[in-house]
Amino acid sequence: MARHKKMQRPEDDEPGLDISSLIDVCFLLLIYFLVTTQIVKKEQELDMAMPSSMPSDTPPTITPMLITLESNGVISIKTDGPEEVVEQDPDIRTLPVLVERLEIYKSIADNAATKPIVQIKVDGESEQQRLIDILNALNRTEITTVTFTDILDDTDRT
Repeated sequence: MARHKKMQRPEDDEPGLDISSLIDVCFLLLIYFLVTTQIVKKEQELDMAMPSSMPSDTPPTITPMLITLESNGVISIKTDGPEEVVEQDPDIRTLPVLVERLEIYKSIADNAATKPIVQIKVDGESEQQRLIDILNALNRTEITTVTFTDILDDTDRT
C-alpha cells in the first residue's frame, strides 16, 4: 500500500504577526508619558479667595471692579464710570488690555491701603476657557479677592 503524504493547507503556511511585544511597548510608552507629563502651574492652582456664603455687613472701601463675560467672548469692565469693552477677540488668550486695567485698579487699591475686589459676571453660554483666561489675568496681577455674581438688570427679570 502506498503511503499518502498529507498535504498542508495553504493557510498554515502564511506567516503570522505576533503583537504581544507591540502591546508591551505601547504600555511602556503610555506609562512613560504619564509619569513625565507636568501640569502647567497656572492651570493647576489659582490662589483665589472665594467668598463666604453670608454677605458682609460692612461695605468695601473701594468700588469693586465688575468684569462681564458675554456669550460671544467679549469682556467688559465697570468700576465707577460706564461699562467699557476691553477685549473683543476671543482668540487672544493673554488678555493684555484687561491685565493693564487690572494693574491700574490694583495700584489704586494699594494707594488706598485696601484689597482690590473683583466681581465676575459670566453669561451661561460663554466658553469655559475664556473664564479661565480671566482668572489667569487676575492671577498675573495678584488679585486674589474674587467673587462671582448673578446681577440681573430690570430687563432680565421680566
